[in-house]
Amino acid sequence: MHDILAGYDGSTSAQEAVLFAKELADKEGARLHILTVARPPDWGKLSYERPEWLEAEKRHCHDLITELKGKLGLSGSAVQYETVVGHPAKELVLYAEQHDIDHLVVGHRGHTAFDRWLLGSVARQVIAYAPCSVTIVRNRDDGPRGHR
Repeated sequence: MHDILAGYDGSTSAQEAVLFAKELADKEGARLHILTVARPPDWGKLSYERPEWLEAEKRHCHDLITELKGKLGLSGSAVQYETVVGHPAKELVLYAEQHDIDHLVVGHRGHTAFDRWLLGSVARQVIAYAPCSVTIVRNRDDGPRGHR
């Protein structure tokens, strides 16, 4: 295993996925890639095309990564951070294909229930289309079957 990708959206589940991916990368001597996705609004294309929206989303992703680095002490040449614009599942799969990722790690739940309802589960979509092995990391608070 040479390259491991973790999707990160700032949620608790995503933080745990990054921790898992880092442990796996350390164990395997692999490079860790962390991808954040600046999402276009789901309700229309007009706002997506506005430069100020795009800049605000990119700043938000930059802030998420800065916070993650501080919380988890993730740095060094073995960790690569990237932000792309699009829908999370699609961008994770594309990144995995384009960078010859050996293993992809995502959290079980994204940021909000509305996001899951609107887009479907990112985790489910990644499992369906990823070109590599996938690990889904559950939030510890979810319990064994996802119930609190």
